[in-house]
Amino acid sequence: MGGPTARGSAAAPRRLAWDDGPVTDALRELVTGMHASPTMLVFEFAGAGSQALTWLHAVGGSSRTVLEAVDRYAATSVADALGGLPSQAVSPAVAAGLARHARDRAQTLAQAGVAVIGVGCTATIATDRRKRGEHRVCIAVEGTLGRHALALTLRKGTRDRDAEERLVSTLVLHASAAGCGVLHRRGVTLAQTEQDSLEEAFTPAAPLAEVLAGERAQVVLTPAGELRTHLPWPSGGIAIVSGSFNPLHEGHLGLAEAAQAHLGRPAAFELATRNAEKPDLAAIELYRRATQFQGRAPLLLTDVALFSHKAALYPGSVFVLGVDTAARVLSPRFYPADHDRDTSLTLVREHGCRFLVAGRRTREVPGDRGGARREDPFMTLADLELSERYADLFEALPEQIFRADVSSSAIRERWDVAGAGP
Repeated sequence: MGGPTARGSAAAPRRLAWDDGPVTDALRELVTGMHASPTMLVFEFAGAGSQALTWLHAVGGSSRTVLEAVDRYAATSVADALGGLPSQAVSPAVAAGLARHARDRAQTLAQAGVAVIGVGCTATIATDRRKRGEHRVCIAVEGTLGRHALALTLRKGTRDRDAEERLVSTLVLHASAAGCGVLHRRGVTLAQTEQDSLEEAFTPAAPLAEVLAGERAQVVLTPAGELRTHLPWPSGGIAIVSGSFNPLHEGHLGLAEAAQAHLGRPAAFELATRNAEKPDLAAIELYRRATQFQGRAPLLLTDVALFSHKAALYPGSVFVLGVDTAARVLSPRFYPADHDRDTSLTLVREHGCRFLVAGRRTREVPGDRGGARREDPFMTLADLELSERYADLFEALPEQIFRADVSSSAIRERWDVAGAGP
């Protein structure tokens, strides 16, 4: 990106513009991902950003994404959505108000059980007269998990109105895609200069804020996009697929389906803010990963890192793991000094929980027999050193029931090769 804008001649209609060029495969991939998402939206914009709607409609399937879009160009129209005239037309508060109004409208228009978001955009950009103030856009996406906000201040005089409109609309599409659970945006970049200033924030909904603050152990995101503080299933234990889901892929979904059928109990996914091996998830990253589950599967959002703590939260449950994760559960080096492996696994047993382990292709499994490095084998529970002391806690999910040779890391590697957006 960054070359001259492609323009049509007088003899041909102008092509749709995307960032600094015509429609690209990256645009089509992004919008196709949004149309494939179960999440639907209402879009309200004031001053700029309308080209995002054009791009959504340029790819077949927009009826699966767009419920309604409103161009609130007159101040009275903005006041109608907000319940009064704002003191400043372009501000985070106005974008947030438009997003809330849009989400309320989406909940009215969508069928029951459909996850929805509201997108609000307010902007002031280059026009046919010189403006004394800043050229600026504020965007907000309102959803069940909270509010995602972006504010971009543009360096004046470096772009014409058409270029600023494309940049604003690109940012709107980025935010909307994240709200629809489209985690990756390959090759879709913002044509910013060093003088442009972009700010981003996420304000979690109250129950999720309590989890992030360590004041609540868990909250449940239902497929319909509702936050609940209690499990929507009878007591007795469920099948829980834990992971980082960066990104969620068909292998994860297939594993949950296979585990549910094999165990005869409902299955849910679990995404923890804390991890025994990695830094805690930032709120904005938790939001991006969690939105992938809207309309697809129930998600448990927790603040616990160890399976012994998860077992205390969900007694009687079965934790569904890949063999690489099971190897880490069995390895003493993945536990803090004050809570060793033996203590942790004993607590898992005391809470009536156990593990169901799926095989997978992996370059290396920590603690596998002999410690030898293998080149992409399909490894199973049988390849791990499993003490008889804990044999009752681990069950292999047979390969004939489930096998998926896909991994999040391999997907991210392909993204890196192709080039990823912000």
